[in-house]
Amino acid sequence: MAAPSSEKSTTVRTQLPPIPPAVRSVVGALDRVAPELVARGALRLWCTPARTKDRTTIPGGIAFRTGPIAGQIWGDGPTVYLVHGWGGHRGQLRSLVGPLVDAGLRVVAYDAPAHGESGPGELGGRRTTLPEMSTALDTVIAAHGPARAVVGHSMGAAASALAVLDGTSTERLVLVTPLADPTTYIEGFAHTLGFSERTRHRFEVRMQVLASRRLADLDVPLRAANTRLPLPTTLVLSDRDDKEADHADGARIARAWPGAELVMSDGLGHRRILRDEETIKRIVAHVS
Repeated sequence: MAAPSSEKSTTVRTQLPPIPPAVRSVVGALDRVAPELVARGALRLWCTPARTKDRTTIPGGIAFRTGPIAGQIWGDGPTVYLVHGWGGHRGQLRSLVGPLVDAGLRVVAYDAPAHGESGPGELGGRRTTLPEMSTALDTVIAAHGPARAVVGHSMGAAASALAVLDGTSTERLVLVTPLADPTTYIEGFAHTLGFSERTRHRFEVRMQVLASRRLADLDVPLRAANTRLPLPTTLVLSDRDDKEADHADGARIARAWPGAELVMSDGLGHRRILRDEETIKRIVAHVS
């Protein structure tokens, strides 16, 4: 087995908006006297996706609902599943639908639990977790047929990769601006809220209990380097100007994932890459 990678994201990012100094002061004061309370509140916030301002839907298709999961289906042929990121919705992947259908593929796009038009996750309300996003992909594939390919974006890419590493079957995989190990972003989260290392440790323990797995199990490159499963042919797409996910994450995954192809771009960022003509052509060529 390969040794765990010591190479981690060095870019501190968080999806939280700027926190007012007064809020950080309150968190800091509570942190000194009630670290368990702060850890519990921080985990609740961590598991609550922010709502995106982009609510654009995808026209056409056949709407479906698999349990609490809402989605749409277009076209005929081998099936490609589209998986959006944390706080997103299936409409963010709309630019891929037409080209994939034109290539003779059937496209299934859905909203993860607690996202978009889908219902609550296991935690209730608008809260969910990365493992639950990963399990949702299995649920949709079980309902709508074998996967020719899975295309995941951002946290959805991490969820897709983890699903495959847990045994989900697909012939092809595309990871767009993926997060290699979402737990490395805890540093930025703790810094933004202003809680201590002591509370951060309590937070991570609570996270492991909630996920029912070790945090190391969420490290995609580590899992890929140590798996004995046959892995699908994989395309990794990252952009050096990404402000939400460290572009080095894509490189880490590609190095650890047997036979993966890495494509680095410049100037597209975290979301515009999904609308880039060359990126779309690469994805369609890879899955078809």
